[in-house]
Amino acid sequence: MLRQDTSRRQLDLTFEEPQTARRIWPVRELVEHVCEQIEHEFSDIWVEGEISNCRPAPSGHLYFTLKDAEAQLPVVLFRRQVLLLRFKPEDGMHVLVRGRASVYAQRGQLQLVGETIEPVGAGSLQLAFEQLKERLKGEGLFDAARKRPLPTFPRSVGIVTSPTGAVIRDFLNIVGRRHAGLNVLVCPAAVQGEQAPGEVEAALAQLNASGLVDVIVVARGGGSLEDLSAFNGERVARAIVASGLPVVSAIGHETDFTIADFVADLRAPTPSAAAELITEAQHRIAERVETQANRLERATRFQLLHARQQFETVALDRAERRTMATLHRLSQRLDDLGFRMEARITGLVRSRQREVTELAADVLHHEPRQMLARMQERLGLDGTRLERSLERTLRRWAARLDGLEGRLRSLSPLAVLERGYALVLSGDGTVIRSTAEVGPGDQLRTRLSDGEFSSTVDEVAGKKKRKK
Repeated sequence: MLRQDTSRRQLDLTFEEPQTARRIWPVRELVEHVCEQIEHEFSDIWVEGEISNCRPAPSGHLYFTLKDAEAQLPVVLFRRQVLLLRFKPEDGMHVLVRGRASVYAQRGQLQLVGETIEPVGAGSLQLAFEQLKERLKGEGLFDAARKRPLPTFPRSVGIVTSPTGAVIRDFLNIVGRRHAGLNVLVCPAAVQGEQAPGEVEAALAQLNASGLVDVIVVARGGGSLEDLSAFNGERVARAIVASGLPVVSAIGHETDFTIADFVADLRAPTPSAAAELITEAQHRIAERVETQANRLERATRFQLLHARQQFETVALDRAERRTMATLHRLSQRLDDLGFRMEARITGLVRSRQREVTELAADVLHHEPRQMLARMQERLGLDGTRLERSLERTLRRWAARLDGLEGRLRSLSPLAVLERGYALVLSGDGTVIRSTAEVGPGDQLRTRLSDGEFSSTVDEVAGKKKRKK
């Protein structure tokens, strides 16, 4: 009995011990507690996977799922982070996402709040370049039919570049050497950094509104893809397309290609090449004129040398005739060159008039009066320059011809006769150089500067005997 009572008392004590109280979690508190633990543990992580179900929201946020072969994770990028992306995320891209792990309380769902995205393989800048290139190409902004030709003889060129770099110095040196009459208007702009796209866009708009230039050059030296990023953006590309003046892109080195190169009316391999392309027509004309002048000078010297050689072997009358014939031929040659140059000028003027007429017809619905007035002013200036160039050339060659004529006359035997000397000729026209060549009764002709007279030899005084 005692043993049974003891066992019963032990059993009663067991049931009477106090038990631990249960903690009941509200769903919100539990989710918040788990979220705090996760965000503390995974506050800055990189996650690699493939993008799927990518969908932008009207708010500007971006939602997608990051997955691999065995799991998936929802990701959200808020609007501020989306604006900083250099490329557009798309389904199927293999990317690295940096952010923090969190829990979306309304669904109790684990998610990744992203800060930035990097493509795996191609860099973000290269990917953004390719995406923008394809999109603008699809809009037809790269089509050759949209490109405008450069003016053949521009009066002024505007250049958008840094005013302190080597680009502007090289550009001005080449323009000064090949076409000193071309005006260059520098519109300073940053060509690197976050402010560069806005400044380049503003410079293009300013040059278009000024009415002072005929063509625009956007120039920058070489650099990495990051250095050239300002010219791979949509803002600069749209500004070039919107330009009312032809735009030449001269960005980087010959192997560098930017979005600006594709939308510009002409791509130059380098800024120096852009200067050569703009001055090409004027430089060709100057070289042609110099070549013709050199040929004419060489021909004149040859003719003068030939005339001197012939003068030493012919009689006086023939020398005089040949001299006058040479002068007449040179004068005729000068007239012929003048006529040809005048015809060339007339042809250029008519060609410009036809261009103005065609241009006026093409832009009749775009306020042609102002454009026609500018073309007529340019035509008048070009005609005036060509006429002045022709006058200077004619005066220069006329002066040279007068000098040659004076030198020829100074070498003529007639100049000797004008100084009081006389020329004695035999009856058959042979020049008498000695008393031994005449005898009594010979008929002689004596030529003076203003005419000649005949005489008969009565007596010959001298020691030499007459040759038989």
